[in-house]
Amino acid sequence: MPSPTHWPGGGEHVSATPLLSVRDLVVDFHRKTGVDRAVDGVNLEVGAGETLGVVGESGSGKTVTMLAALGLLPPPPYCTVSGEVLLGGRDLLTMGRRQLRAVRGQEIGMVFQDPMTSLHPSLRVVDQVAETLLVHDRRLSGQQARSRAVELLELVGVPHPERRVRDYPHQWSGGMRQRAMIAMAIANGPRLLVADEPTTALDVTIQAQILDVLRSARNTVGAGAVLITHDMGVVAELADQVTVMQSGRVVEHAPVETIFAAPRHPSTVTLLESLPRLERPLPPRDVPPRDSPVLAIENLVTHYHAPDRGVVHAVDGVSLTLFPGETLGLVGESGCGKSTLARTVLRLVDPQAGQVLFHGRDITAVRSRGLRPVRRALSMVFQDPYASLNPRMTAGEIVAQPLRIAHRYRAAGGKRRVTELLEMVGLDHDYADRLPSEFSGGQRQRIGIARALALSPDVLVLDEPVSSLDVSIQAQVVNLLDRLQRELGVAYLFIAHDLALVRELSDRVAVMYLGKIVEIGTREQVYERSTHPYTQSLLSAVPVPDPLLRGHDRRILLTGDVADPTDPPSGCRFRTRCWKSQAECAEVEPELVMREGSDHPSACLFPETLTVGRPPTSGGSKSARNYATSAWSLGREVGPHGPVEVLEQRLERCDDGEGR
Repeated sequence: MPSPTHWPGGGEHVSATPLLSVRDLVVDFHRKTGVDRAVDGVNLEVGAGETLGVVGESGSGKTVTMLAALGLLPPPPYCTVSGEVLLGGRDLLTMGRRQLRAVRGQEIGMVFQDPMTSLHPSLRVVDQVAETLLVHDRRLSGQQARSRAVELLELVGVPHPERRVRDYPHQWSGGMRQRAMIAMAIANGPRLLVADEPTTALDVTIQAQILDVLRSARNTVGAGAVLITHDMGVVAELADQVTVMQSGRVVEHAPVETIFAAPRHPSTVTLLESLPRLERPLPPRDVPPRDSPVLAIENLVTHYHAPDRGVVHAVDGVSLTLFPGETLGLVGESGCGKSTLARTVLRLVDPQAGQVLFHGRDITAVRSRGLRPVRRALSMVFQDPYASLNPRMTAGEIVAQPLRIAHRYRAAGGKRRVTELLEMVGLDHDYADRLPSEFSGGQRQRIGIARALALSPDVLVLDEPVSSLDVSIQAQVVNLLDRLQRELGVAYLFIAHDLALVRELSDRVAVMYLGKIVEIGTREQVYERSTHPYTQSLLSAVPVPDPLLRGHDRRILLTGDVADPTDPPSGCRFRTRCWKSQAECAEVEPELVMREGSDHPSACLFPETLTVGRPPTSGGSKSARNYATSAWSLGREVGPHGPVEVLEQRLERCDDGEGR
């Protein structure tokens, strides 16, 4: 075993007295076919107040390592764990169940990757957060615990938690459920916080808030943190040290600056090169013919009743068109109505008004069996891969299910077709006999994609299809989707919170806020010449994959909270958070039209072009880079027309000779 301060990859660990020390950890899973070694001799250390980023491809052993360390894996004979896991000098692997239970939740908090399966479906969310407090502090009353739970939910960015005290997990979006998990993890002020993909299901603005919450928890109580993620932008923002894993082994460990500046292992290089970046030049996409749309959404309205809250205005007058062979990206914050729109298009939810024209036919008027042929040509990849996969069916049975329902299994080639679909999404044919519980989150999502492609649909609705995948697999899936689109002419409605990824795959992009489209245009128009302040704030919140820029305020800080969808603001729905809101914004609802000075439609009465680029990471003098980065720090400093004027004033102070 290497000495405690020396690590593979040449990195030197700075902590003299680690809070957590993992030594020679080995994890074996015993299956009928033999023994699978998931973790092979892993060594890790985390100091108090330090954040260790553990990165690697899906299935590399990241999550299994920490589950084993916390005693959360199945007991022998199914799984055996050996080695040492020292927390403050105490070996967790030798503790009994009662001792471990006292440590977990009180001294160690964990944010699990899949919030839907981690939250109890029959208990209210607030009560589950309160239970975390009551288990470890018997002096609290139930009312005190619930009040504290509401405060914690507000801390992690849940809008209006006091109005959601009777909500169950299924009534929350994926991002909101993840925030509830984070609230539970930090409830008791743990010494060590383990976060397994904590920002996977979150949009960029909430992701930025959550990173601040995690950073604050570490700094306030001196907590150490282990951040398991595939998002290298998040690692650059938060981690001090980085461990790269591959096939159950640590292949590189170094300070975060070294990992990004001079990676040594090919796996690390692959992770960095696969990372989508807003500043990366993109090749032009072939513009598909736009004769007649394959899908046309006209003034679609979908409201639903939420107990004790009222009517939720999830989709409120949305109109979109999608042409054959085109990718339309749909972005917006969690809870803005993106997933509800997708489910309404597929008739999984009935609209109150509007039309969904598929090949010119209004499918909102189609009932019962008439929808079956429509759904063969209109498929979907769901946001939560585990909840959408039958836990009792094998991967092969899940992928074959659409073929069997459509009575095409034998005609398509049976098992041979299933094998083709699995290999198409990067899964070995031997995986066909495994259950969903035996796959990582990324692998489960790939099974969902294979199932959606089984009947070769005309339109594929992709609801966060790669949010749970590591960046290298993301790149593979994006390339796969691009190839399938060119070969088959399939059209994509691509819903995501990863704006850099949407930029790479989309022809056009629509931005959604509180049930309405606020801006739409080609990817060049939206990303390079955005005019709506909400779009500009989203772009500015994307994490920059450069640890040297950590600490610079590059975000356009929004004031106010997200409005309650049961009582949306009058006029412009974004006005309660907009830095240039005026009296007229509360009285007039802006239409989605092209206005003077803009080359694409937006729903803003005072549109101004603000190119939200990335601060320079190299080249130019130091003062020029400082000015460019300073231009991002718009915050609450506004002129008569908002932060655009502030930006122009700051750029005017930049010396032309230093690369303005």
